[in-house]
Amino acid sequence: GNIYWTDHGFNLIEVSRLNGSFRYVIISQGLDQPRSIAVHPEKGYLFWTEWGQTPCIGKARLDGSEKVVLVSLGIAWPNGISIDYEEHKLYWCDARTDKIERIDLESGGNREIVLSGSNVDMFSVAVFGAYIYWSDR
Repeated sequence: GNIYWTDHGFNLIEVSRLNGSFRYVIISQGLDQPRSIAVHPEKGYLFWTEWGQTPCIGKARLDGSEKVVLVSLGIAWPNGISIDYEEHKLYWCDARTDKIERIDLESGGNREIVLSGSNVDMFSVAVFGAYIYWSDR
């Protein structure tokens, strides 16, 4: 198995084996303050959030190829990101807009607001079955 992580200080996404061996950078260009990451090993995709000058939700193959931006409008501080493997949806929470939103995993379409709060400052989100869990500060 592999483990993937973001390094927002160096604007990188890296991967290694679970024991830390075979560590290498898979995305090093075009990232601006990556925050959170989610991996879909069965489909071979990874997804991440970015906080930089142009906040976005990104998608790429597990080797970093085929990098695309799925969402770049209407987001400010996208924090946590989570995959609903059963419904094929990608969820994220935004600490500035105080929303949890979702899109179709493959196309990035059918964007919808799942939860909208006020002064919630959402930090992370997880989806399991019919439930959505989130944390705030």
